[in-house]
Amino acid sequence: MSQQTDVVVDKAKSSWSDLWKKEDYWAIWLGLFFCFLALYLHVFSYSAADKEAAIAKVATAKAVMSEEAAKAPFKTIEWYNASDNKKIKVKSGEFAATLKNITKTPQRWKDNPLKAFVLSKEEADAAAAKAKPAAEKAKAAATEALDTATAAQEAAALEGFKNTALNADAEKAISAWRSADKASSTAASKAKVSPYNLFTTLPIIFLVLAVSFSIGIFFMGQSVVGFLVGFVGVFIFTVIALLMDKQFALRQWGFSAEAWAIILGMLIANTVGTPKAIKPALQVEFFIKTGLVLLGAEILLDKIVAIGIPGLFVAWVVTPVVLVTTYIFGQKVIKMPSKTLNITISADMSVCGTSAAIATAAACRAKKEELALAVGLSLLFTAIMMIVLPIVIKALGLPEVLGGAWIGGTIDSTGAVAAAGAFLGDKAMYVAATIKMIQNVLIGLTAFCVAIYWVTKVDRVEGTDVNLMEIWHRFPKFVLGFLAASVIYSYLSGQLGSEMSGALITDGAIKSLTSPLRNWCFTLSFAAIGLATNFRELAHYFKGGKPLILYVCGQSFNLCLTLTMAYIMFYLVFPDITARI
Repeated sequence: MSQQTDVVVDKAKSSWSDLWKKEDYWAIWLGLFFCFLALYLHVFSYSAADKEAAIAKVATAKAVMSEEAAKAPFKTIEWYNASDNKKIKVKSGEFAATLKNITKTPQRWKDNPLKAFVLSKEEADAAAAKAKPAAEKAKAAATEALDTATAAQEAAALEGFKNTALNADAEKAISAWRSADKASSTAASKAKVSPYNLFTTLPIIFLVLAVSFSIGIFFMGQSVVGFLVGFVGVFIFTVIALLMDKQFALRQWGFSAEAWAIILGMLIANTVGTPKAIKPALQVEFFIKTGLVLLGAEILLDKIVAIGIPGLFVAWVVTPVVLVTTYIFGQKVIKMPSKTLNITISADMSVCGTSAAIATAAACRAKKEELALAVGLSLLFTAIMMIVLPIVIKALGLPEVLGGAWIGGTIDSTGAVAAAGAFLGDKAMYVAATIKMIQNVLIGLTAFCVAIYWVTKVDRVEGTDVNLMEIWHRFPKFVLGFLAASVIYSYLSGQLGSEMSGALITDGAIKSLTSPLRNWCFTLSFAAIGLATNFRELAHYFKGGKPLILYVCGQSFNLCLTLTMAYIMFYLVFPDITARI
């Protein structure tokens, strides 16, 4: 009895010590620390007086919009002006602005990579002067379009907005004005060029990341000195990958910074070989898990609800069907020898790319080579699809909402989804990004279900009882941090309301700090994956081309099912919701 008690006590002590000795928990602590720091700087520091003034401004704008909506059968010029006026812009504090500045990555460049790091005041002024004529021309066009729209609206108003033809002319003219006004804003932003010097900020972000991860490395019992020495190399590879991502010509190929990080890392690992000094810093899962906790802050549940039931059906019905079908196809039809590789690729392709692959691989204990292979396939097809799919949608003449839903449900990477959606238009980008956000919620559920299935079916020895604690051991704990960040940010977003949330949560906490840091963590992880991957170790997994066949067949099924479900939900079952988007 005493021995049994000692065993229980030892397990309890081990469980508690996991909180500061295990990688998953350190990913949670670091991720949540930066999430709370972002909230403190951008939400909690916002004064009550400023908040009241912003709320009053929004209320006034909404009153005007309501009045105009009751007056005319179309959105008037005054309605649009009020809609623009209700958007809140908040100026960050000095410390928040500094943090935003140091998280910057290399800027876009054409023929001189130094321009990605340094732009002097003289060069910035010259670039602004060069863009000024185009901005002035666009502003004049917008003014002319506004005059035309005003005249058309006044003509419709003289008839009490009862003349259908005049109403249609006014609506068309107002739409043209909005397009011209958007073009004017874009041109004006290009004429505002600020100087920058990343050679002063990159060392700071290096120190922030190095110190942050070193704390976890220390408590996990690894060599801090070895990690720091190796981290210099990993960081340099990461910066080079980010630099490649911002080259104008290379961006046309659709490869993200993550893809370049893997490509460059593999190139080194499989030619001259990864230097031994770098290997202690190849903390692939520590980097990506911290990034995934930060990603949780971007999953705002009130934004998900805003798109309605159609989006939930596209993301939460299609995704599990595709995942299960692809896994069964891999086992029963092409007979993949590795079940862990099969489920990792299936989750990667059906849920949300590399994030789901990391969580699923942890739950089924896939080999690192299998994870690298799944991630590589995902990045390759993401690059292809983000270019090809919008072209196909344009060629087929699909509506923006349908095209956006198709993109959001099938392209893996969140960034690639936004880029592909933007090619079709703002509405498509909104729908695509929101559906991808809804899919991201499934990361934790997918990992949990895979852990249960692997413990009760795949790894269970026949005739033995199911070890329920094994499910907990297999479940990737960082998912709890991901969910915590999502719940906290979603709660605050709902309390603030859409306008205040957009200014303080989305544009403030997320875009200024958590999202840039997440980008750094992800790219660090992919650089580490590349540097740790040996082609010879991957070769036998590609025997017969089965992983490629699995991905192509699964993605083909995903494309067909997602398009069908999106059409049924958005245009047959809930057309009223689609009309409001």
